[in-house]
Amino acid sequence: MHSLSAIIVCMNEQDRIRPCLESLKHIADEIIVFDSGSTDDTIAIVREHTDKVWVTEDWPGDGFQKQRALDKATCDWVLIIDADEWLDADMKASIRTILSRPQIEEAAFKLPWGNVILGKQLKHGRSARAPKRLFRREGAHITPVVVHGHIVTDGKTGTIRKGYLMHNSLRGFDHLLEKNRSYAWETSRKYFAQKTRSYGIPFSIVRAVWTFFLIYVLRLGFLDGQRGLMMAVMFAQASFNKYAGLWYLEQSRDGKATR
Repeated sequence: MHSLSAIIVCMNEQDRIRPCLESLKHIADEIIVFDSGSTDDTIAIVREHTDKVWVTEDWPGDGFQKQRALDKATCDWVLIIDADEWLDADMKASIRTILSRPQIEEAAFKLPWGNVILGKQLKHGRSARAPKRLFRREGAHITPVVVHGHIVTDGKTGTIRKGYLMHNSLRGFDHLLEKNRSYAWETSRKYFAQKTRSYGIPFSIVRAVWTFFLIYVLRLGFLDGQRGLMMAVMFAQASFNKYAGLWYLEQSRDGKATR
């Protein structure tokens, strides 16, 4: 059976990290945790499950921190999992089946998300996505970005069809608002550094409308009821904020911004 390293980056996750760690039992050969300065009991909880813990004095960004953790991995395959995520029983069984193959054709796998909002799992809209999280360590790296680093592999990517990577990302509505704000602004800055164009505020509105239509209609978010509607609106707002923020940075650079 191929060996598996599980990677977690975290900070102040004492209220959510235990299910994540518990779900890695009997499947991960090593658990690598990079903490960026928790002031609660996160580290104590983590040490109940692994001694491979690094506490950093800085937060360089998502992609950079995950690459630090990946550099410490020693197993054949790697699973990146956030502190607010956990593997359900079917997903654990699916991963075991893959790792038990003598030869694995794929270089990576996407894991369907099971997003939980107010105690209920959403199955449509944005929640229908499957992020790439399981991959062969050799030759892989994480994109060096502040927000949402991506796994880069050389080879075929498959999708696990049975089981969910469960995700309980919200502590409350205020937390949702703060995440939307911070992710949007960091993405604006990333796009600006990459010289991506905003095409102005009108186009930001078009992007927001398209995001809502994509999530709520094309991806069947309406089937998740009021939770699905709320999330479609929030992602549309985030889309507008990203490109409006990019436009603002463009204007500031050109000396056109006014108070």
